[in-house]
Amino acid sequence: MTYKIYLNEKNTHSLEITEENMLTIQKYGLFDDLVDSNGYVDETILDKLKFNIRSLLANSEGNSKDLLDLCIDIIYHDKMKSYGLSQLLQAYEKWVDVQYTNDLTPKI
Repeated sequence: MTYKIYLNEKNTHSLEITEENMLTIQKYGLFDDLVDSNGYVDETILDKLKFNIRSLLANSEGNSKDLLDLCIDIIYHDKMKSYGLSQLLQAYEKWVDVQYTNDLTPKI
C-alpha cells in the first residue's frame, strides 16, 4: 500500500510513501517525540528530524540502507518543507492506525 502526500498547499508537488518507508520510520522511531506539545510543524521540526537521522546514521554499526533510502527519497527531497512533513506525519498516523486495527482483527 502506498500513501500520497502533498508537499505544498497548492498540491502541485507530491510524493508516494511506500510501506517500506513507513516501516523504516517505525523501526527507527523517527517521529517519537518529534513534534512539540503545541502540535505545530514548522521548519525547526524538519531540521530536528534531519539532525536525528544524521545522528542515527553516524552511530549506525549495521546496514542502514532503509534509512538512507528514506532520506534520499523523502526527507531530503528538494521540495520537502514543513507542510510536506505535516502531511507525512498524518499519513504515518493513518498507517499506524491500520496496523493496530489489523493486529486486533481475529485470525482464523
